[in-house]
Formats: sequence, structure tokens, C-alpha cells
Amino acid sequence: MQIHEFGNKDAETLLIQLVDDHDLAVIESEVAAIRKLAGEDFCLKAVKVQRWNHDLSPWKAPAVFGNEDFGDGAAEMLAGILSLAEEGKRMVIGGYSLAGLFALWAGYQTDAFSDIAAASPSVWFPGFTEYMAQHRIQAQRVYLSLGDREERTRNPVMARVGECIREAKDLLEGQGIPCCLEWNEGNHFKDPDIRTAKAFAWVMRTHDSSAFDVNIK
Repeated sequence: MQIHEFGNKDAETLLIQLVDDHDLAVIESEVAAIRKLAGEDFCLKAVKVQRWNHDLSPWKAPAVFGNEDFGDGAAEMLAGILSLAEEGKRMVIGGYSLAGLFALWAGYQTDAFSDIAAASPSVWFPGFTEYMAQHRIQAQRVYLSLGDREERTRNPVMARVGECIREAKDLLEGQGIPCCLEWNEGNHFKDPDIRTAKAFAWVMRTHDSSAFDVNIK
């Protein structure tokens, strides 16, 4: 795996983020925003994903945009991610878009992650909320967010994202999992670095979540 490391490698909090080239282009801005919001030292390991639709998908599904179908490479990717665990460190997994979906799915597979930071996750993914309803997440806390214009799309599958993320929050809270759903301004492509930073910062400071301007619907 290709890994880009930021922050203090000796910090007790280890953030794991799945990234592509677009994420890496703004990663310095994201790291700066986490530092500003979190008030806590951390090490961020950004794992470069080579085959986005394959490596982050929990199961196969037909393409919903373009011609590239979704694969089932998430299990293999998770095995590699778990090799990054360090004894005595709190490990948080997160990401944006399909990487956010992967982070959520990973929380159902293992208790290695204390928290899940899913920014604008692709919860419209076929069968995912049904999967959530049938299983219990093993993380302690979950952060979810979405842009307030993301569900206003002509793509009928992706247009379900608002409905699905509200359902995801209800399912998690129904199982007693502390969960935040934050609504950001704009569509899916607006400020992914800041949205991801807010996701990580919230789970790092859940003991003082009032410090964040969180609009829960």
C-alpha cells in the first residue's frame, strides 16, 4: 500500500483515511483544519486507493455513473488497513464519498476502530442500509454528514442518498450507538477536505461535541 503520513507519528490517536488523487491534492488543507478543530494531537495515515470502485466496495454492484461497475475488494483492502494498527493507539477510520462508505462497512467487520468518520458517504450503495439493519456496528461512535444539495441529482440511485443517510442515523441510534448527522452546504463536490476534517475532529472531541455547529435533521 502507498501511504502518506501526516502529523505526529507518536500521537495516541491514529487516523486512517482512504484517499485518491483528488483527496491528496487538498490533504494539507484537511490536516490543517483537523489541527484547528480537534485540539488534540494525531497521526494521519492516508492510504492511496488504486482501484476506487473495486477496492472500496463491499460487494459487487452495477455502475450507477459511467461504465465502471463496483467490485468486491473491500475485504482485501480492510486486511491491509488492519496491518497498520499500532498497540496502545486509538484507531479511527474515515473518508469521503465511497471511502466514507468503506469506513462505515469496516466498522461492522471489526472492533479495531474506536470511531467512524464518514463524510458524505455513498450510503446509496445498493443494499447497504439493508445490511446495516441486519448487523450491528462494532465502533463506539459514528459521524455522518451530507451536503444539503446532494440528494438533488437526476441519477435515481444516487438521489436516494438523503433518504439513506437519515435511515442510517436512525438505525445506528436505534442500536444505542452515539451518532451525529451534520448537513453541509452544497453538492457532493464542495469542500471535501473541510468536510472530512470536521468528521475526524468530531469523533476526536465527542466529549465536547457542543464545540461544533452541528445541524441535525
